[in-house]
Amino acid sequence: MKKAAIYARVSTPDQHIETQLYQLRELAAKRGFEVVGEYQDLGNSGTKARRPGLDALMADARRRKFSVVLVAAFDRIARSTRHFLQTLDELGSLGVEFISARESIDTTGPTGRLFLTLVGCIGELEGALIRERIRQGMARRRLEGFRLGRVPLDVDHQALAHDRRSGMSLTAVARKYAVSRASVVRFTRAAMMGEPAQVGEFHPATVLAPVECLA
Repeated sequence: MKKAAIYARVSTPDQHIETQLYQLRELAAKRGFEVVGEYQDLGNSGTKARRPGLDALMADARRRKFSVVLVAAFDRIARSTRHFLQTLDELGSLGVEFISARESIDTTGPTGRLFLTLVGCIGELEGALIRERIRQGMARRRLEGFRLGRVPLDVDHQALAHDRRSGMSLTAVARKYAVSRASVVRFTRAAMMGEPAQVGEFHPATVLAPVECLA
């Protein structure tokens, strides 16, 4: 009986990783595998090459603790084709088979390996197209006059600076005005120099108005 490892990942904590685990346990039972370990990454993006669960999986693969890795889908391992193929190459060099439930693909034969590479490339292309559409949509909304970025803080800078200079601690001032400690320092310095402080920095990932992807 082959020893198998299950790997599951969700990008946000509010997603249910159990859905993947139940599916993979059932797949292992049908294939006659003995599950010797389950590795999970909660709230970790697939774009990150280093993840606690994935790192532990690869470490145990190098220790020859299992000969099969089961995942729910390709993108659970990685969203980057380069990282995806690097992971598969290392698993292959260790003699570890890779099986994806959604795509019904394993790496035991050359056909499965070829299909795996092609699908990984398509997945990366799809992600790039989505990002480009979002950027185009944001550019259009900016031209239409919509604000992009974080909402400016409604803070009395002079009062904040006065409290800080009067001896109130940095933490106390930050709590009183519901701002970060860094903002307290910035506002106080700006008030002493007689210049208006810039509130917040531009974050293109945060959009106040709905963004429509261009078809």
